[in-house]
Amino acid sequence: MSLTITDLEQLQTEHPEWQMELVEGKIIVSPPSDYESEEIGARLITFLNNWVMSRKLGRITGSSAGFILPKIEDGDSEKRNLRAPDVSFVRADRIEEKQGRLCRVSSRPNG
Repeated sequence: MSLTITDLEQLQTEHPEWQMELVEGKIIVSPPSDYESEEIGARLITFLNNWVMSRKLGRITGSSAGFILPKIEDGDSEKRNLRAPDVSFVRADRIEEKQGRLCRVSSRPNG
């Protein structure tokens, strides 16, 4: 059975304390990060944010941001991956739209 972003959103509503991603139709539940990993992530966010924001290059987020990635298969809008990396950068011209807690990222720059 292949699950969808809608299925993941339902599970997140029922279990907001879980860190979940959708990868090729399977929901992956991750444990909390360890202290050292979080410290490294926080430093990266700080350094990247200082560089990116001052130059208006895009957005930097932490591990709680969910990204809807481009379609896996053409013609099926439900077959998408949703990932939540520890630290992420998205160029300003690649952010398509924000959907509540999620951000859709284009496969090509806008414009």
